[in-house]
Amino acid sequence: MNFLLIEGEAGPHPDFDQDKIASFLFKHLEQYGDPKDQILACLEYVFNPEKGGFIALAYEDNGEIKGATVVNRTGMSGYIPENILVYIAVDASTRGQGLGKSLMTMALEAAEGGVALHVEPDNPARHLYEKLGFTNKYLEMRYQK
Repeated sequence: MNFLLIEGEAGPHPDFDQDKIASFLFKHLEQYGDPKDQILACLEYVFNPEKGGFIALAYEDNGEIKGATVVNRTGMSGYIPENILVYIAVDASTRGQGLGKSLMTMALEAAEGGVALHVEPDNPARHLYEKLGFTNKYLEMRYQK
């Protein structure tokens, strides 16, 4: 397995364009995912020089993506973590082999400052996040207009 960190400031990677990454995430996030256009908007945020973030990828020698993590920088500090982990997905054929943990570790090492994430209570990945040191300090509430 190969790993790659794509820094937003550097621009998209020639072998892993935004559509390829978004298609992988759309398929492998399954019931925890978002529509593809929202995933693409998240990736656009990563590559926007005024915003930023990074993508951690796991892929095979043939270029097939097996795992992806997307982190957006918030531009804030202290009262809001500096980063938000927006997406993490692992191909179902490689789950349970530590790939998600490797991608999370890679993302946490690459992040400057704190990292927040949202996870649904029934998502099995919640246990991984807790093992890595994430805590549940707040109950998230949202208002949609």
